Amino acid sequence: MDPPAVPAQKMFSPSMRVAALLADWRAEIPPEIAQEAREQQLYGRAWEAYLEGDYGFGLWCWLEIDRLTNAFNGSVRDVTRVVGPGRYLGFSHRRAIAEALPLEKVYRPRKGDMSTPRPEAFVLPHYQLLCVYAVRAKDGDAKAKAQYAIALGELEERRRADPFLRHFETFAKLLDRATAKAAAPVVPGRANP
Repeated sequence: MDPPAVPAQKMFSPSMRVAALLADWRAEIPPEIAQEAREQQLYGRAWEAYLEGDYGFGLWCWLEIDRLTNAFNGSVRDVTRVVGPGRYLGFSHRRAIAEALPLEKVYRPRKGDMSTPRPEAFVLPHYQLLCVYAVRAKDGDAKAKAQYAIALGELEERRRADPFLRHFETFAKLLDRATAKAAAPVVPGRANP
């Protein structure tokens, strides 16, 4: 089964709205169902919301895919078994979400910050924020490029402690490959990749 194309963005729900709806959906699933079936139902509802154009649910699906990948020691086959065929959130989906994310609404707690995020804020794990910075930096956003450079400098300190950082590293390699492929000159009369 081929994965669906990236949906057109209709909205980008903030984290608190997504979390509230996911909690409601989780409560609707009967507790006697097996854990994997429960996860598949919950992911399925979030996936459908994403395909309808709500990128906030796509952001949650992205994190869920990476969480399951870590839990299954990198086995994409096991992740696909849990989330369902054709529902794996691949690079093109992740890139579209990263491009659409309103960066000014991302909640970035500072050292000593005891406040809670605003209801319209987006709460991202560090590795997802790195992916967003990488996409924006490649697109020429000067502020994102500077934030990306700073975040990369801090990356070495976190590498051993954060199992999700390898997902960012994979994303960055795919982004570089896609950018290089798009920038490759087309030479008439020669086979081009």
